[in-house]
Amino acid sequence: MNVESANKFSRMYKNELDKIELRLNKLLKHRKPRSLYDPCSYVLEGGGKRLRPFLVLASAKTVGAGFSKVYDASLAVELLHNFTLVHDDIMDNSDMRRGRATVHNKYDMSTAILAGDNLIALAYECLLKDCGSNAKNVISTFNHGIIEVCEGQSLDKEFEVRQNVSLAEYKIMIYKKTAALAEMCCSIGAQLGGGNKKQIDALSNYGIYLGMAFQIQDDLLDITAKENEFGKPVGGDLVEGKKTYLFLRALEKAEGEDKNKLLAVIKNKGINKKDVKIYKEIYERLGILDEAKKEILRYTKQALNNLTNLPNKEGREILNWLAVTLTGRNK
Repeated sequence: MNVESANKFSRMYKNELDKIELRLNKLLKHRKPRSLYDPCSYVLEGGGKRLRPFLVLASAKTVGAGFSKVYDASLAVELLHNFTLVHDDIMDNSDMRRGRATVHNKYDMSTAILAGDNLIALAYECLLKDCGSNAKNVISTFNHGIIEVCEGQSLDKEFEVRQNVSLAEYKIMIYKKTAALAEMCCSIGAQLGGGNKKQIDALSNYGIYLGMAFQIQDDLLDITAKENEFGKPVGGDLVEGKKTYLFLRALEKAEGEDKNKLLAVIKNKGINKKDVKIYKEIYERLGILDEAKKEILRYTKQALNNLTNLPNKEGREILNWLAVTLTGRNK
């Protein structure tokens, strides 16, 4: 893709994000009681990539529909995503999210739980606005996405206390926790855009592979990013003792002292921040960073392969640009 096209799609992405922000603000502006809607607004004001609503828009376009046909559905998936973040932060006892106090930290636990519950109800309210005769299928897809995310979060919590987790199990977990939501966004965009079954399946598969690449890229950035660009401490996954793609692949390959050091991460439920460099050197020595890059590239190619026969050229190019941009990001 040439620079001119990339710049065009980058501007389009930003313009659509601005529209989504305005619609999210309008959605909650005059609702009462403010004791409920102020915390909900606070959650949404945290920003983020707004990747998921854009997937809905781009998928609809790729099957020949206009963005305007799915704006409310795009809000629905963003509300759903933020609902998961509120509850994840409660479960993880997180004090900060995107450089701000988490909602349960700023308000209180009860308020955060209620705000999260309300966000998912608002998501359904928005989704129904764009549904026509296909409401049953669209809502079923949305529901299935929520179930997958909950199952993924449950596995993630389970893996925190389990001594042995395989790489295959980890991939199932990140499919459910991350890729299934991208899959759902693409499927809903395609369904509401009037796509046929073959087109819906192709876009769903694009979402799956993009989500897998995105999560492994996150794992890689945690150890390779520059801290001032990353926005959070580098090596945080190791400090917290998380079993990421890099860690589990290293555990499979390591021997001797390297193996003992990796096992100590599990035993001690993490490492000291000053030791991050030691573990990065183990990853480099075992070729784990290069393997992760190849895995990201493999999933990205699989995502792009699913775009080949879709009808709208500009839609295909947008999704192509998005995949390449996301897997080349530095934060």
